Amino acid sequence: MKFSIKSTRVNKMSESVISHITLGTSDYERASRFYDAVLNPLGFSRVPKPAGKPPLYAVNGEMPHLYLYNPYDGRPATWGNGTHVAFKANTRQAVDKFYKEALAKGGTDEGAPGLREGYGENYYAAYVRDPDGNKLQAVCYESA
Repeated sequence: MKFSIKSTRVNKMSESVISHITLGTSDYERASRFYDAVLNPLGFSRVPKPAGKPPLYAVNGEMPHLYLYNPYDGRPATWGNGTHVAFKANTRQAVDKFYKEALAKGGTDEGAPGLREGYGENYYAAYVRDPDGNKLQAVCYESA
């Protein structure tokens, strides 16, 4: 089954059953600088949108998308305890670059790049928090 979204900018089909992920932010500019750098090694790019609109990221315009929004209720953005978003990386080097860029752009360490053998023999991952506290992971399932 294929899904598509109706948009002037993004309308590519995808096999994903997930449409999008939304993370909260209190600062679009800061979040954009962080995610521009962190998601690039994983193949994501920011989708052009009108000024003032929430940032949107995708791989080749396909779902799932990542949106960064200010909370609708006007309260500060917060993160969920026990939740994180895991992004698939094609190489271990991409995981390393994700981690390095995250720390350089104001993220914090939640687990340096390395094998997590408890999850599988080739499970190579890194964990960070973005400047708003959202926990992120990059994971590569390929052997070295």
